[in-house]
Amino acid sequence: MLTELRIRDFAIIDELALTFNPGFVVLTGETGAGKSIIIDAVEMLLGGRADTSLVRTGAEVAFVEGTFQLEPSIKTLVLPTLERESLQDDPDTVHLSREIRREGRNICRVNGRVVTLAILSEIGQWLIDVHGQSEHLSLLRVREHLTLLDRYADVDQLKSSFINLHSQLSSVRKELSELRQKETNATRQIEFLTYQINEIDSAALQPGEEESLQEERTRLANAERLAQLSEQALGSLDNDIDTQASALDLIGRSHKLLEQLKGIDDTLQGAVDRNQLVQDGLVDLVRELRRYRDSIEFNPKRLDLVEERLGLIQDLKRKYGDTIEAILISARDAQAELDQIGHAEERIETLVVQETELLSRLGETGALLSQERRTAAENLGRSIEHELDDLKMAGAQFGFNLSWRDDPEGAPVDDRRLAFTERGFDQLEFLVAPNPGEGLKPLAKIASGGETSRLMLGLKGVLAKADQTPTLIFDEIDQGIGGRVGAIVGEKLWRLAISHQVLCITHLPQLAAYGDQHIKVEKMVDGGRTLTRTRSLNAQERIPEMATMFGEISDANLESATDLLHSANALKQSLA
Repeated sequence: MLTELRIRDFAIIDELALTFNPGFVVLTGETGAGKSIIIDAVEMLLGGRADTSLVRTGAEVAFVEGTFQLEPSIKTLVLPTLERESLQDDPDTVHLSREIRREGRNICRVNGRVVTLAILSEIGQWLIDVHGQSEHLSLLRVREHLTLLDRYADVDQLKSSFINLHSQLSSVRKELSELRQKETNATRQIEFLTYQINEIDSAALQPGEEESLQEERTRLANAERLAQLSEQALGSLDNDIDTQASALDLIGRSHKLLEQLKGIDDTLQGAVDRNQLVQDGLVDLVRELRRYRDSIEFNPKRLDLVEERLGLIQDLKRKYGDTIEAILISARDAQAELDQIGHAEERIETLVVQETELLSRLGETGALLSQERRTAAENLGRSIEHELDDLKMAGAQFGFNLSWRDDPEGAPVDDRRLAFTERGFDQLEFLVAPNPGEGLKPLAKIASGGETSRLMLGLKGVLAKADQTPTLIFDEIDQGIGGRVGAIVGEKLWRLAISHQVLCITHLPQLAAYGDQHIKVEKMVDGGRTLTRTRSLNAQERIPEMATMFGEISDANLESATDLLHSANALKQSLA
């Protein structure tokens, strides 16, 4: 519910801070005091049209901020948006604010963080409905009618079954569409996949092959230089031709000398052993170098074959993947797709059977859902017409247009094929005839004014359990009605306030008497400027305020105001 409202430099309001209690809140005051301006500020806060003409003369920025206490029933609607946009602070409270700058810019904030107007509106739509001189009416949004009816009709189980069937059918139809598309292009696709598989298979690729070939290519391309260097290395280690001593000759000579030294001094045995290890190592090294030298191949044909093989691998990599492993995976994927195409016809037949069964079950469930809705809509209409009788709109009619649309791909019901969404077959719009003989017309197109407000009140009274909007504002709901009807409206608004916070602007004392909180809105002139001020009245202050609503403060009017308050309080206590 709305707990606080702060307005600054908005129209004739320089600065206001209002605190609202739960229950039924009435706002009274003379015409032009600024009551409707307060409602205009609330509408702007909810995402309504921002007009720079609303910026108070002499100011650069108009500012409106509201604090809302989130009831458990509304949290499930508001918190997902706050979490999605990273706006959540206190899970029990949300703060909305909006600035209008004279140059045209407006800034929206949620919990102190700047958001788009769309986000502000998305959150605001769940918090308040303003009835009367506004377009922010959930009951006038045709798309909401079916949702409201479903809550009234209590068809959650049927709806859940229909949504589940709809989801299953969507999955089946998606797979069918994909398979049929593949089947249409089957011949071309089979040829393409077969070519890919054959091209990769014929290459007989082996993991790690590319690296081995690259190493071999390096050796073949540098065979002459490798032979020359290995021969020189062998000559340095073991030279049987050159008169210059080789490494093996020198290490052999040192070994003989060390043996002689050891014969004199046994402590040199370790040096002899190490020298022997060096000599054995050199012998092994010479043997390895000779094998390497002998393995060097001067083979231009082999080099050409290696180059050709590497070229083939590069070509396949460009087509199928960056590595041999990726190429082989592409071949396996192509084979799997080819196998799927081969079994597509059998799978399509299975899916067609499933589609038919699901459509049949959708038809049965949707028909039951429609019947429940139609019965509930008829009951709803009778209940609302009863409410309108109480509100002195005898003869007013409330109806509905619940229609189906044919679709050759739809679900079977009797001899028809019906279009559907996950909500069912039904397209619903509420209809009203405010006056006898006018004929039923769409609710969204009826005229505004007191008649409309009373109709909204009648609807809200019946749909209260289906409407989760926590705060309802009725602006000028008493327009065109007298005191006797005003008392009835007041009682109904108070009853509605049992499950909602209700704010109402009124000029009727009979209606104001039912308020749980009474706020007086008054204007004053200060320094040549008109200002709006508000104050919450206590029980004693309410009596003279209501007396002035009769016309003037007189003994008779003060007595009438007192009687109204006593009567309203007595009724409220008896129903508490």
